[in-house]
Amino acid sequence: MVRFFVESGAVAGKALTLTGENAQHARVLRLREGEEALVCDGRGREWLCRVADASCWDLEVLEERASETEARVAVSVYMAFPKADKLEHVIQKATELGACEIVAFPSARCVSRPDEKGLGKKLDRWQKIAASAAQQSGRGRIPQVLTLPSFAAALERAAQADKALMFYEHEEALTLKAALSEGSYGTVSLLTGPEGGLEEKEVDQARAAGLQVCTLGKRILRCETAPLCALSAVMYDAGEF
Repeated sequence: MVRFFVESGAVAGKALTLTGENAQHARVLRLREGEEALVCDGRGREWLCRVADASCWDLEVLEERASETEARVAVSVYMAFPKADKLEHVIQKATELGACEIVAFPSARCVSRPDEKGLGKKLDRWQKIAASAAQQSGRGRIPQVLTLPSFAAALERAAQADKALMFYEHEEALTLKAALSEGSYGTVSLLTGPEGGLEEKEVDQARAAGLQVCTLGKRILRCETAPLCALSAVMYDAGEF
């Protein structure tokens, strides 16, 4: 079923009208009167609708409900700024896998360090990538894409989750499976480093902030692979797969 994302508050009572890109998309899809569509606010609410008038894209609301495609666990992906367009890849795939937000931050070995001037345009593009991936994958929520000014800020924010995990290639004792098996959780933060990895002092900072430092196995994963691997494992453990 075709899915449209609208601004919160766009649905008034039992009717709404598609406008802008949504109307253009409906026209391209050649929706006809009587056909059904899902309208989502990007925050977890959705409306089952029927096309009442295809000439102006008026829709009749049949049912309002919580999105049926959102994960039961809220997972935040924290990724140190990578080179090139690797973050775009992670945003797209993390959205498809069910992440609730993607947070980028600088760390000691980051080669890429976007300046404030260019960051606004990048954030706008990243958010559009998340929105497109959410629509394609049938999400009821569009993950928020955020940036933080420092590694310390990322640690402080990530530590607020029920399970706050950081991954380090030299960790050998604590596996992700073991970390997830210790008690129940409703929120999870997953923090990974850049191409050159995290410095030992940063790992110490993470432990001091309350994060559990885990291994993702004996193989060294690329910076764009590690967060998606961890996210998939958490979703599997939570029963989403």
